[in-house]
Amino acid sequence: MPDLLVGPMLRYVDETSASIWVETSDPCEVAVEVAGARATERTFTVHGHHYAIVDVEETGSYTVELDGRQVWPLEDLPESKICPLAELNRVVFGSCRTSVPHDEPHVRTHGPDVLREFGLRLMQGDALPSLLIFLGDQVYADEPSQEMLDFIHARRQDGPDEIVDFEEYAELYRQAWSDPVVRWVLSTVPTAMIFDDHDVRDDWNTSMAWRRTMAEVSWWPTRVVSALGAYWVYQHLGNLSPAERKADPLYAEIRAAGDGGDGGGLLDAFARKADEDPASTRWSYTRDIGGTRLIMLDTRCARQLDPGRRRMLDDDEWAWFADLATGDVDHLLIGSSVPVFLPSGIFDVESWNEAVAGGAWGPRAAGYAEKIRQALDLEHWGAFRTSFEQLGRLLVDVAAGRRGRPPATIVLMSGDVHYSYLAAAGPSSADLDSTRIYQAVCSPIRNPLSRGLRLANVIGSFGVASLVGGLLTRTVRLPRRALRWKITNGPWFPNAIASLDLDGRSAVVRWHTARPDFEELTRIRLTS
Repeated sequence: MPDLLVGPMLRYVDETSASIWVETSDPCEVAVEVAGARATERTFTVHGHHYAIVDVEETGSYTVELDGRQVWPLEDLPESKICPLAELNRVVFGSCRTSVPHDEPHVRTHGPDVLREFGLRLMQGDALPSLLIFLGDQVYADEPSQEMLDFIHARRQDGPDEIVDFEEYAELYRQAWSDPVVRWVLSTVPTAMIFDDHDVRDDWNTSMAWRRTMAEVSWWPTRVVSALGAYWVYQHLGNLSPAERKADPLYAEIRAAGDGGDGGGLLDAFARKADEDPASTRWSYTRDIGGTRLIMLDTRCARQLDPGRRRMLDDDEWAWFADLATGDVDHLLIGSSVPVFLPSGIFDVESWNEAVAGGAWGPRAAGYAEKIRQALDLEHWGAFRTSFEQLGRLLVDVAAGRRGRPPATIVLMSGDVHYSYLAAAGPSSADLDSTRIYQAVCSPIRNPLSRGLRLANVIGSFGVASLVGGLLTRTVRLPRRALRWKITNGPWFPNAIASLDLDGRSAVVRWHTARPDFEELTRIRLTS
């Protein structure tokens, strides 16, 4: 008798359709019933695990059956609902969430799970958001919890205390999404996701030197293939519309294998090619929802790392993005897991480091700079200066109305750095108190920095680095930046989740923390 292992997760939703994702214990027929209508889908299998995405064209409360037996909703949980998504009214977003228990010892070490606290508020009657966006580090494959380590040690005694293969990734995702409150949130709020480094491994694709080092690690080839394959199943498929999924040749091939076949080999071949040749697949995606355009960027796998030609987005990915980043929308939202506008000193240090690692001070200094780059995680947009300049010029053109009617706001949404803040940006002549370009960073959902690291970040990011960074950039003769910016609010270090409220051409961004209750850290109006 099949059981529901993970899900149901409400993924892609538009005005007329919705997609429900599940993982089951055995091959079966999955049925979703909503408003008296019933849609079914047979599971597909990869590496012995069974999944289905059921597309429905009704709205309202829904139930899930496996081979005719109802398995959802669970007892003591509210009904799960599908609401049509014609406009983005409230977008909730964040990144960096570890999966540990919610008892007092783990709350002391990891803080409260703000996603769970958010779910409890929704259960009490708060209005459902339009969309929940996860901006990376949905799972920590390189920092597994004790529960995950117990699972690893029960099946193998050798290898690293990290995730190695698809089986371990499947368990990692199950643990991340199985808390009843979190499970209910994911069943009733549409979600959009993109990976960051910890979904694969810390510093993933920092540089070509990093890739060469990891290629010599015996278990790495299996790890990166399993990471991208698991991401395709657990996160990427649900980002696609039913039409996009139907056009995906890999999805068609794996489904065609049927109950008697396993698509693990097909998925591994796809993931291996995606790692070796990033241009072979696109993890980035876009959606137009009412008057808002959302562009979610892959700022990890799509990197071009050849020394001298480093880019955050390779040529094909950049061309795709540039075609979409236009005006004629009320709001342009861009998801980049790594921030574009860091504290200016840190940004300058990253740009200096890239230049030195690229040979600006000679080969010996380049070797030291590479070690510094990896040790200090100098891998954001400042460390890909050519791409930053491209992006800056593009954003200025959109904001100035040179690519269609200017949006009321251009909001870059990011995470990764384990503190939250708002930055305002514009060209050198811009009044940053009335700009159209913002970056809202929200991190972590649950993985706070220690007090010592918080202090070090404040000193390094907002004090010493501001002076040192500016001096260092002069030594490698970097050009003036395409944009200037300032951090107008923050930084805040508690676990947090952010929301962006859109109403016509107005926008308000807020950050929420779970202590002492689910409370608002701050509220900032982005438009007059």
